[in-house]
Amino acid sequence: MSRVVDEVRVVVQPIVDEQNLELVDMEFLKEGKNWFLRIYIDKPGGIDIEECALISEKVSEALDAIDPDPIPQAYFLEVSSPGAERPLKTEADMQNAIGKYVHLSFYQAIDGEKFYEGTLKELNDESVVLTIRIKTRTKDIEIERKQIANARLAIQF
Repeated sequence: MSRVVDEVRVVVQPIVDEQNLELVDMEFLKEGKNWFLRIYIDKPGGIDIEECALISEKVSEALDAIDPDPIPQAYFLEVSSPGAERPLKTEADMQNAIGKYVHLSFYQAIDGEKFYEGTLKELNDESVVLTIRIKTRTKDIEIERKQIANARLAIQF
């Protein structure tokens, strides 16, 4: 379904840019018997429901005007904030996360762990340095970027 996302992104990106918002992510997927086109937007300080409604309305109008329809089946359009635990998908996302608490999951276990949570201390093209807490002490660990399956902001408890 990445074809649908790629085709729709060309329509959605200018609409989001026009409102000075960030297009964080898009997904088109089937849950049960229903299809969903989900668009995640954000801006510094967060977004509100009115901004989500505006983008939803503009995207809906723009998609309805395309012939042939890039999404031939019935679907639900959802526009929302990525939330407090937003995914870190781009290099800019990762750079902006330096100094923040993140969750990194891996393709294969590292030292017996499938994920780590900690403060993203630094990163380069090859690796990231994460400050993790083990009981009462902190430790910096270096993780090769190619080992990271998913990255997102995390809430620290």
